[in-house]
Amino acid sequence: MRLVKRIVLLLIVLILFFVAYVLITTGYFRSIEAQFDGTILKKVELKGAEDIMVSPTDSFALISATDRVIHKADGEDTGDLYLIDLTSKDYAPILLTESFTEAFGPHGISFCKKDSTYQVMAVNHTKNGHSIEVFELKDKEMHHVRTLRHPTMISPNDIVLLDEDRFYFTNDHGYDKGFGKLVEEYGGLALSNVVYFDGENYREVADGIAYANGINYDEKRNLLFVASPRHFLVKVYSRNEDGSLSFIENIPCGTGVDNIEFDLEGNLWIGSHPNLLRFGAYAKGKKATAPSEIIKVSYHKKGDYLVEQIYVEEGDEMSASTVAAPFGNLIFMGNVFDDSFLILEREEGGG
Repeated sequence: MRLVKRIVLLLIVLILFFVAYVLITTGYFRSIEAQFDGTILKKVELKGAEDIMVSPTDSFALISATDRVIHKADGEDTGDLYLIDLTSKDYAPILLTESFTEAFGPHGISFCKKDSTYQVMAVNHTKNGHSIEVFELKDKEMHHVRTLRHPTMISPNDIVLLDEDRFYFTNDHGYDKGFGKLVEEYGGLALSNVVYFDGENYREVADGIAYANGINYDEKRNLLFVASPRHFLVKVYSRNEDGSLSFIENIPCGTGVDNIEFDLEGNLWIGSHPNLLRFGAYAKGKKATAPSEIIKVSYHKKGDYLVEQIYVEEGDEMSASTVAAPFGNLIFMGNVFDDSFLILEREEGGG
């Protein structure tokens, strides 16, 4: 009996330690105090505007928006890509993918420009699996070019193009379903990765990441940044000539970092989830809101960086921020499930 009691006691202690670990590492105890030096310029009606990318040279924003039904067994995500002309002050989304009639639940997006045409790639989630859809965009018109599928697309989240043929994408899970996925999420297991496509072949170039999410590449500094929201980190890599990555360091951010965008100075702007458990409950419909946060990361070299809070809010204005795309003093802040996204206007010199 003593042995049984000891085993039971040990199990109770282990469970308590695990619960404490989950609560601490997901931001459960963090207090949310509203912060922003600026105003909400506009709420734009568009469901699930999860990823937003801005072209500062041609003054437009590209938006990946999906009406997500993840927790409805008989449903499928449906969405589209939209464009906002930033020279117009009405900020009205223009539908781009009306002619694309295949199942489309877009997630992460990226684009690159060649002459007057943009090549756009979007991660796509459907009942039949995952793919990357390739489009061409010119003069506010878009047409579909091809579909890419490969076994390395286990659970693709975000993508970044180097050029028309080469790109990196993240898989946010090592297990895409079942008990393994559950343990991976709550245990914070570092099982996800980054995959590189060189125009011909796919190969894993980084692993050991807890929920690899947003990804972006700074060509000038030859640095690739990957968000690891489950560990509240941004991981920094240098890119080698063959496309492989060399790990440099982790940047602790104190929040569940999601998509990564750059401003003209090369600073990182990241939509984030300060309380991951609250976000999970919100995503399942058990909470009415989830807090939103924007951080700015100024990265100069290894060990020389600054993480700043730009925006924090309980979720009453907009829940579960996923992206913060800067354009001058404007920030386009998207989300996973809300019916609208926010355009924020910073005070002059703010952030």
